[in-house]
Amino acid sequence: MANEDFYIGANDEHGVNPPTQGKRTPVMPGLNRQIYENEFNRAAKNYFIEACMRQDFSVFDVKPELQDLSITNRVRRINAQNLTLCVTFAYNAFGESFNSANGVEVFYSPLNARAEESRALAQDVYNQVSQGTPQNGRGVKTLDVGVLSSVNCPSTLIEAGFMTNLREAQLMINPLFQKEVGEEACHGVCDFLQVPYIPRDDLSVYPLLRNGSRSNFVYLLQFILVNQYGYSLSIDGIFGANTQRAVQDFQQRNGLAVDGVVGNNTWRTLLTLPPYPTLRQGSRGAYVTFLQELLESNLIPVGGIDGIFGSRTNNAVRQYQQAEGLAVDGIVGTNTWAAITDLQRV
Repeated sequence: MANEDFYIGANDEHGVNPPTQGKRTPVMPGLNRQIYENEFNRAAKNYFIEACMRQDFSVFDVKPELQDLSITNRVRRINAQNLTLCVTFAYNAFGESFNSANGVEVFYSPLNARAEESRALAQDVYNQVSQGTPQNGRGVKTLDVGVLSSVNCPSTLIEAGFMTNLREAQLMINPLFQKEVGEEACHGVCDFLQVPYIPRDDLSVYPLLRNGSRSNFVYLLQFILVNQYGYSLSIDGIFGANTQRAVQDFQQRNGLAVDGVVGNNTWRTLLTLPPYPTLRQGSRGAYVTFLQELLESNLIPVGGIDGIFGSRTNNAVRQYQQAEGLAVDGIVGTNTWAAITDLQRV
């Protein structure tokens, strides 16, 4: 069976601005705001979709909308697609204030018509997520919720942490943690399907793309441009004039050769892979956005995540450097990158 014959469902729980208290963190110190559960769920789901596209799987986004969608409607959508399997991303809570509850757990339902396959899928996903992230493993458990029990395919749900644990609440908006959960979930899916997993940072698997290209990697490119960088494009797997213009704009904004051709340098920047460039006040682009997200996950506000290294970001970098015992110069070089990209230090 070819990888493209596998049809993977990706679902994120809840939506923006959920009305209930249990779908958001307590007020975060430093940031002076609450983090909504879906800020993590949607990001992790999108990174999972990217990872699945890289494996050449076909992917169905169960809830592309920002707003919430009832479980009944989710189940209806899943069951209409004849999916190979479905993975749901969520975040746990225990009470309404910060406490010590922590860790990742993965669920399946014994009421699913394919319960044994769901259990095996949950175990494979749990093995990868618990080993590949800094999270304490809480095990595979059962849960009778519609997206697990009432769907016609093997289905699992990941509760990647507790939003009522301060450290794990910080991880919710950490782009490296979001990516790692999405990647490890895909790795678990590959184990379940018994196909090799292709890692995100292996640039040798990313083909050279240009106007006229058609492939699953064009879908991936378009998905990243739309969902990570806000471009308005049709995600159709066809590299046409609109995709070329978006690529050229991205290249210009990131100091790359503006040729509309997606090679290693453009892929590396789109994916914000290392080696990370030295950044300082005046820098702009995807790596600055990445840095700003990492600073906010360390509870240091930057005054807006905009990809522009201005005075607020400079002050935030200096604050982080001082707290971590680094040279306080406002320059993000090797040592600062090594510290801020270490999830164990969050």
